[in-house]
Amino acid sequence: MTHRPRIATLMGLLFLLLATFAPLSTWSQHLLGRELGLNYGREVPWWILTLGLYAYVIFAERRPLSSIGFRRPGVLDIVLAVGTGVLMVAGTMIIYNFVFPLLHLKINMRVVLMLMHTPFWYRVLLVTRAAVAEETLFRGYPIERIKEWSGSRALAGAFTLAAFTYAHLASWGAAQLIIAGYGGLLLTILYLWRRNLWVNMIAHWIADGAGFLT
Repeated sequence: MTHRPRIATLMGLLFLLLATFAPLSTWSQHLLGRELGLNYGREVPWWILTLGLYAYVIFAERRPLSSIGFRRPGVLDIVLAVGTGVLMVAGTMIIYNFVFPLLHLKINMRVVLMLMHTPFWYRVLLVTRAAVAEETLFRGYPIERIKEWSGSRALAGAFTLAAFTYAHLASWGAAQLIIAGYGGLLLTILYLWRRNLWVNMIAHWIADGAGFLT
């Protein structure tokens, strides 16, 4: 990688690190009002950030989106995506029913109830946004770019897994770190194996859809 692309990649990673840990929900409440910002407007900054990253890759880095994992999935990819999604759902049920009681942990039910009382169309949007944005921002772009900088797939995977897990702390509480860590580990392994964002998005959508759409 030449000097100029390395600088562009470093700037992209630094911006992504700051943006993904910024209080996006708080900002949306200030812009749209508390009720609208809390329930619906919080999705807007995530879409802006995700689409902005795609534009950055194309116009600033001058690279194709395939460089962050947008590749045509094959039949095996689809099978692995569905299988990973099902495994995430099964593991989450085990954590909720056995691990949480054993450790005397509870998730933030206020957030769960608030989301489940939103319209179905909004929850579909929420699940879709989570799959697209989180896989782009916490898997595709940072894994590919950190690997280019460090030469280490393990470092790229470990760093992004830690970031993804920690990002769930603010809204869901400490107990959710177990769920996020488990799901994040499977999704990280899946991406490092297949290096295909579509595959990860499908798996992520299945896992979140089982929780919020059923």
